[in-house]
Amino acid sequence: MMKPLVAASVVVVLSSLALAQERPAPPRPTRPVHTFSIVARDPQTGEMGAAVQSHWFAVGSNVIWAEAGVGAVATQSFVDPSYGPLGLKLMSAGKSAPDALKALLAGDEGRAVRQVAFVDASGTVATWTGAGDIPSAGGVAGNRTDGWQAGCSGGATATRSTENGQPFVHPCGGRGAIGREFAAQANLMANDTIWPAMAKAYQASTGDLAERLLAALEAGQAAGGDIRGRQSAAIIVVKATSSGKLWQDTVFNLRVDDAAEPIPELRRLVTLQRAYNHMNAGDLAVEHGDNEGALREYSAAEAIASKTTGVLPSRLAEMIYWHAVALVTMNRVDESLPLFKRVFSMEKGWVELTRRLPKVGLLPDDPALIEKIVAQGR
Repeated sequence: MMKPLVAASVVVVLSSLALAQERPAPPRPTRPVHTFSIVARDPQTGEMGAAVQSHWFAVGSNVIWAEAGVGAVATQSFVDPSYGPLGLKLMSAGKSAPDALKALLAGDEGRAVRQVAFVDASGTVATWTGAGDIPSAGGVAGNRTDGWQAGCSGGATATRSTENGQPFVHPCGGRGAIGREFAAQANLMANDTIWPAMAKAYQASTGDLAERLLAALEAGQAAGGDIRGRQSAAIIVVKATSSGKLWQDTVFNLRVDDAAEPIPELRRLVTLQRAYNHMNAGDLAVEHGDNEGALREYSAAEAIASKTTGVLPSRLAEMIYWHAVALVTMNRVDESLPLFKRVFSMEKGWVELTRRLPKVGLLPDDPALIEKIVAQGR
């Protein structure tokens, strides 16, 4: 007899596959929405993520998806966003990245104009480029282990028809590749060197997963990028395992929706997010009574933010201020005063905020102490 847990898993997989194959085909956009992307898993940390750039507004809202302990997805070209949530659902139910992608493609009459990539929690990747994607278009799977082609069913052949008065080719098939750790793909490119350049840069880069994803985007742009130019970019990175708390499992989830130079701006935001990740770690250390650990994290946050190009003083003030507050709660008032003085010189609103914190227990209810602190703003 099948064990209850196994039986439940089988039911989830089968119902997910049925959903994938029976979902109604979405209206196909008349313009290609997205261009070059990468999905990857860091074999050292198990983190998974995806990054994308396009000459399209707010590219991150539809293209990249990820879930801790499950995998990451990029869905582009004549985009069908349902590949994101459905792909994650299939992988969560135990399907590998290739099997999940193939299942969704099998149920998609528009697969010839899709470009999609999946990576699962084991590091297996699959990428697909439909034969109807606008050239230059193609993809590469890291350490490729297999490839496949999908043609028309029932012996049908590709046909040419019209849509909105314009000729449009409706081929049935495309090409897919299976590999390990990462997959880079692109469509509507200036040339056919973009996705190989992304793959090479990803493999040659060092640092954490976010850094390597950024390196791949930068290489794709340097090789020529989107033939239309650039407009938006996005990145998402999630942890290797799920805590059941989505807000804790996401390491980076950043978007540049409209910018002349979206990749440099995305890099700036990633650097700033690193600083805030240290701030969050410092807050957690305070909760656990690790004062020295908290101060190390706060100092690391300030060091990163202070070196980040384009960070407004008010952003830096946020970090310095809460560092100072933490020092006060550790009975290290004298160390906190220079930090308060620095913050108050940036924006006087922090002085009034300081007067309010004792009412909510974030600073001691000691008028003499509070007066000593706010005097740093005079």
